Amino acid sequence: MPTLSGFADEISQELTEQLDVLDELGMKYFDLRGVWDRNVLDLTDDDCKKIKSILDDRGFKLAAIGSPIGKSTIDKPADFELDRLKKAADLAEFFGCKYIRVFSFFPPEGKDIADYRDEVIARMQGWVDWVKQEHRPVVLTHENESHIYGDIASRCIDLMENLYCEQMVNCFDPSNFVNVGMTDIFETCWLPLKKYTGYIHLKDCLADRKTIVPCGEGIGDVPKILADAYANGYNGFLALEPHLKIAGRSSGFTGPELFKKAVNVVKDICKQNNIPIS
Repeated sequence: MPTLSGFADEISQELTEQLDVLDELGMKYFDLRGVWDRNVLDLTDDDCKKIKSILDDRGFKLAAIGSPIGKSTIDKPADFELDRLKKAADLAEFFGCKYIRVFSFFPPEGKDIADYRDEVIARMQGWVDWVKQEHRPVVLTHENESHIYGDIASRCIDLMENLYCEQMVNCFDPSNFVNVGMTDIFETCWLPLKKYTGYIHLKDCLADRKTIVPCGEGIGDVPKILADAYANGYNGFLALEPHLKIAGRSSGFTGPELFKKAVNVVKDICKQNNIPIS
């Protein structure tokens, strides 16, 4: 059955408050993107040991490393992201999770990322090749972030047709598709991408493309997507990334009470559609 997770830094930057809220919601997994005002890739060895000790003591596990890999301009040296991937893979193994979120590059200033299609795929293929060569037990999940190469469905399909494998899957975010102007998300985005999808992010967006709302209140077709995903055997993570107060380029913030609301709305959607969740 699908498992609920969430970006706990949307609750607070303090780890104890993150875990308290997750505990109250009955969630034992979360995506580690940031804590103590530091991005996950900036955590020190001591930070990681402290975090893992707390998680072990309280019975929590990581669903994914919510890395910013690929959230850079394509004109940076290739080693910039490869080095970050190596750090993320080390973190994934240390924390005992297999998923690492990645992106497909922003364009240089004043340029169109579509013109860099071959370079984007070549660099991302390099990530996959490195994972394979180093025998790292991780899976890269490409999220359809706004304004990167893979922001619209056709380019996400292009990426997956070239990169999809045991080491690279699609991470589906319905709200982000709305944000870049796509409509009929179930038909135009979910149906062609579901066979590649190994991770799902949950937030929703109104038709104005700016207002992030709890799932089911926007035009992201979230209830329909979740019902179809479950009917077709999806049993991966459903990761809440609500962005109900702040939706920034590198992170978001929701706060404890709105995070609880966002999770409970998803639980209600799952109940109404007979989707069991853990």
